[in-house]
Amino acid sequence: MKESSLIIIGSFIFAFGINYFAIPNNLSEGGVIGISIVTYYLFGWSTGIVNFAINAVLLAIGYRYFSKRVMIYTIISIVFSSLFLHITENIGKAGNGDTLLAALFAGLTVGIGLGLIFKTGGTSGGTAIIVRLLNQFIGWSFGKGMLLTDIAVIGISAFVIGQEKAMYTLISVYVGAKAIDIIVEGANERTAVLIISSHPDEVLEKVTNNMSRGITVLEGKGGYTKANKEILYIVINKQEIVHLKRIIEKVDKDAYITVHSVQEINRRGYKGR
Repeated sequence: MKESSLIIIGSFIFAFGINYFAIPNNLSEGGVIGISIVTYYLFGWSTGIVNFAINAVLLAIGYRYFSKRVMIYTIISIVFSSLFLHITENIGKAGNGDTLLAALFAGLTVGIGLGLIFKTGGTSGGTAIIVRLLNQFIGWSFGKGMLLTDIAVIGISAFVIGQEKAMYTLISVYVGAKAIDIIVEGANERTAVLIISSHPDEVLEKVTNNMSRGITVLEGKGGYTKANKEILYIVINKQEIVHLKRIIEKVDKDAYITVHSVQEINRRGYKGR
């Protein structure tokens, strides 16, 4: 029930961003909705109806790649996003002639809407089916996958809305991609740090006392020296990296530190500050 509510809310925010910010300012979008907007500009066809028709075809092609749960959520998303696109078609205009402002808010609202849909485990249909496959098999973030697939559609729409509006649309899509990643993966990006030090016990003590973070101790061996080593592993917020490095340098200036972005954390009770 909670997931369905998020999908419906996300679908409305998505449709609102398209009809209140994008279309009145002659902007486009990526993916299926971009194609729907172009047909609206060219023929006056309802974006809601075109969006539903194209998504229905793509969903019939890609259904085999998703679980029953994802399929149900995706169908809900397609139905409600198409419905809200149709209902809010003449909702008004925002931006007061400021195309950049309209592009920023179009990207923000569309990104938040899609982010809520993706967060439930569903998709918005269309190219989002391809994006979810890229995430599953290649590990690309939802935002990155959306950005790359959207650029192709925007390139085509440039012939209809013009190069300048297409460039503003790219800004909108980029903002939307970032908003999607924040909603889906969390505002506080996590970072994993591996520390190899000659004084692992002291580093462990200092970091634990100063940062209130748990550290995992891994057993390692030098490839050349064959000497046993203790490797410290910690997951922190990205903003804490500088503080962590300063603590380590006070103990061991020659410590070897590697930093890795963390795509996802699955642990009940894990909280970042």
